Amino acid sequence: MISIEQAKVIIDVTRKKGREMGLNPLSVVVLDAGGHPLAFEREDGASPGRFEIARGKAYGAVMLGMPGSVQFERAEAQAYFISAANGAFGGKLIPVPGGVLVKDASGAIVGAVGVTGDTSDNDAEAAMAGITAAGFTGVV
Repeated sequence: MISIEQAKVIIDVTRKKGREMGLNPLSVVVLDAGGHPLAFEREDGASPGRFEIARGKAYGAVMLGMPGSVQFERAEAQAYFISAANGAFGGKLIPVPGGVLVKDASGAIVGAVGVTGDTSDNDAEAAMAGITAAGFTGVV
């Protein structure tokens, strides 16, 4: 399980990494293993719709058990699968990098992080810094 304290570390370090990388303003959400938000922050200058994008990236990761990069590849190879899954989940999936699975020391999925604001690959890189700092393993 991800504690609220660990969620805050994930967000703080992800944002710090984004600033170090010179990224656009980021929005970061941490979801638990059931897809429920634990914490969210939107940096100054980020557009107001970024919560839904960050949540969609993380939600797809945790609900499908595959990170955004794998969902993206799957969407290219089997668009009907991702389309059907998105329909099953009420249109909440955003199948692109930036949705990162979070695993504990035993390898169990304990949640996901969604980052948006820059390129999807940069979003994922920033998320990994936060996940690692909180003591978890991220799967991009």
